[in-house]
Amino acid sequence: MQDKIPEAMPKFFESWCSKFDDIFNRETQRSNFRLYLSGVLGDTERKNVWAIASSIVNGNYHSLHHFLHDSPWSADEVNCRRVEILQGCRQTKLKNGFDLIIDDSGHRKSGSATAGVGRQYIGQIGKVDNGIVTVTSHGFDGTKGVPIDIRLYKHATSLEGGKKDPVFRKKPDIALELIDKCLEKGLSPGLTLLDAGYGNNVPLLKQIEEKGLKYVAAINRNKNFFYKLPGDTRREKHGIEEIAKNLAPEDFTEIELQLEKPRKVWVSAIEVYLPKMSGKRTACIQLNASTFEDATEIDYYLTNEESERATARWIAQSYSRRNWVEVFYREAKGWLGITDYEVRDELSMHRHWIMVYVAHSLIQYQQLSGGLRRWATMPLETFNDALKAYKVAVEYLVVRWISLFPEAFAAHRSNLGYVWG
Repeated sequence: MQDKIPEAMPKFFESWCSKFDDIFNRETQRSNFRLYLSGVLGDTERKNVWAIASSIVNGNYHSLHHFLHDSPWSADEVNCRRVEILQGCRQTKLKNGFDLIIDDSGHRKSGSATAGVGRQYIGQIGKVDNGIVTVTSHGFDGTKGVPIDIRLYKHATSLEGGKKDPVFRKKPDIALELIDKCLEKGLSPGLTLLDAGYGNNVPLLKQIEEKGLKYVAAINRNKNFFYKLPGDTRREKHGIEEIAKNLAPEDFTEIELQLEKPRKVWVSAIEVYLPKMSGKRTACIQLNASTFEDATEIDYYLTNEESERATARWIAQSYSRRNWVEVFYREAKGWLGITDYEVRDELSMHRHWIMVYVAHSLIQYQQLSGGLRRWATMPLETFNDALKAYKVAVEYLVVRWISLFPEAFAAHRSNLGYVWG
């Protein structure tokens, strides 16, 4: 049922929201925080201000829009509190040594008036289009994943001064900020996982190493290393693809990656030297067939982990854990409407994204701590299972509320132009 009545929300909803109350200075802010959150978790087809306001009894569009656009509160402070709450619970706390996943995600956005919009690669559709891209950080400890932070990437064409504009920042610079923010929150990642957009950036890798962090990064096939191929008298500069072609079939090990759908791959690890960086690193070549010639998918990785640990199997299995972030995007986009906002300024967009993070964490918190058990007879093994149990709880309480206050609900429908009775 779409309609959310504040007085009819589950007790755990109010308990969760009250943990953020001291961040807001005004009662209207605290009220709108609850209303917006309930709308994000609801069944409305779109998760924008108008749809949320329309789905709530006594919902007020102007009040919610003010909350998102003008009201003086800090989305970063709300986000820090969210992570603090999760870290304070045994069931939801990220274990020390978790994987820190740096990623970016895009979605279509028409026009040119929205902050950061531009023609760029949009992963959601797999091609260049007009849209928005965000850089994100996530934690995964092998059993659970937690979104940590999010920042808007401002495409150069969206800025008056282009790439020379003072506020323009490259994605690797934003990624480094998110890594710093993670450490400032007191989190202790054991491994940073980077896709090729970041793994090919040597300055970023250097700065990650300077922080004492280990990484496994995807790299492009034209990445150059110093390596001694057969026939070389010393280490020469070669592309990783050229090196891979010179490896023998017996250099590869067959392993099975434990993904949503298990995947069999063949991997090989070699010691290489990276231009502009001192010391050796370990590179990994991953094939979807037993030989390079037969492979139709070839991936390349790089790590600064000690060579004793950085086996081909370890590198491939470590990087495969990045798959969790795709699960999160599916949940955040498909069920929580993280891309459904209809605001144009960066502040409002960022606030919407953080409210989606808060909604995701509420469900995860209740799922892992047992707060939804009374609303389901089956195990709540997935986020979607838990979200459905939450909606069952709301549905039951809303129906009970309507039976007690039918006139108020009828008035709500009347305000929308409908007759209920």
